[in-house]
Amino acid sequence: MKIAALQMQSATGDVRANLDHIERAAVEAARAGAKLLITPELCVTGYGAGPEIISLAEPPDGDQIKALQAVSSSHHIAIVAGFAERAGADVYNSAAFIDGFKEPAIYRKSHLYGDYEKSLFKPSKPENCIVEVGELKFGLLICYDVEFPENVRRLALGGVDAILVPTALPAGPSGTFIANHMIQVRAFENQIFVAYVNHAGADARFTFAGNSRIAAPDGSLVASSDDTAEHLLFADIEPARFAASIGDNPYLKDVTPL
Repeated sequence: MKIAALQMQSATGDVRANLDHIERAAVEAARAGAKLLITPELCVTGYGAGPEIISLAEPPDGDQIKALQAVSSSHHIAIVAGFAERAGADVYNSAAFIDGFKEPAIYRKSHLYGDYEKSLFKPSKPENCIVEVGELKFGLLICYDVEFPENVRRLALGGVDAILVPTALPAGPSGTFIANHMIQVRAFENQIFVAYVNHAGADARFTFAGNSRIAAPDGSLVASSDDTAEHLLFADIEPARFAASIGDNPYLKDVTPL
C-alpha cells in the first residue's frame, strides 16, 4: 500500500487555510495512488497558536472533522490529522483517523511535552488506537509518545503493521537525534514501519526540525526529508518485503512479559 506524509507549513490559527492545504495534499496524494495521508501534530490549528488553540478546539463531530471527512470521501483517501479536541471542559492534543464518512477514530496524546503543551491540554491515559486501511493495521501515537518505547511495543504486540506519528519536533540537537536515530530504532526493535510526520518551517513560537521519516522494519528509511521545507513524501508499506528481517530479529516473538 502506498501512503503519503505531508511535512506541512501550517498557518497559525487559520483553520480554514489549513483544511484547504490538507485537501490540496490529499488530491495530489490520491492522484499518485496513495490510500492514506498523514499530517503533523495540531496541523489543523497550527502547533504554535498558543491559547487560541482553546477557542479553536472542537469535538470529533464538529465542522473541522466533517470537512476532513468530505475531503476523504471525495478523493478516496484516508487521512490522519492532528487537531485540538474539545470534550466538555477539557481539551486534548488529538489525532483523527478519517475514512470517508465513517465514524472517525480519535487518539489522544498521553505524554504531553513541556510547559507549553501542559498549559493547554489534558493528558490521556496510554491506550491502543488501531485502525485499518485495506489489509493493513495502523497504530496511532503523537510526537513525544513515540519516545517512550513501551508505547510502541504495546502497539506492536497489538498486531499493527505500522505506527503513524504526527509530530511537532522542534529544531535542535535532540530533535536531530530523534529524527536521525530514534525513529529507525523504534521500527527495527519492533519490526514494524514507523511514519513520523513533522511540521515544516516555523511559526511565531517554534522553529521545526522538519526531517520527517518513514522507517521500515529493518531500520532503513523508505522515505525521508532532510530539511525543513514543505514536502509530500511517499512510501510503499509492504511488510512481506521485510520477512527476512523479521525472521532474523524476532523481538516480538521472544519478548518476556513483565
